[in-house]
Amino acid sequence: QVQLVESGGGLVQAGDSLRLSCVASGRTFAGNAMGWFRQAAGKERELVAVINYSASTVYYADSVKGRFAISRDNAKKTVFLQMSSLKPEDTAVYYCAARASVVVTTSPTMYDYWGQGTQVTVSS
Repeated sequence: QVQLVESGGGLVQAGDSLRLSCVASGRTFAGNAMGWFRQAAGKERELVAVINYSASTVYYADSVKGRFAISRDNAKKTVFLQMSSLKPEDTAVYYCAARASVVVTTSPTMYDYWGQGTQVTVSS
């Protein structure tokens, strides 16, 4: 079992930056593929970015490429999402997720553990 706790969300203006953090606890972390997903009101949960254990494999949604960066600190059991040049369409609840596998995938249905989510609101 892996527990995930996100932090760092908030209300910002378009063009601002935010850094989300996700701290893991429980059974394991280093071997888990990790990811950030988001869900806007009335929409399905979607990929933001995912990363494997060694950070050698990273995938981003097209909508965030060049603006967001995912990283992880295995010693601190933490995954980060640095968000820059935020847009109103980035407004959503952002979820941290972990797979019980070293293989990274972009589908949210393949992730086994989820945090409670953190709200990001970008005003225009």
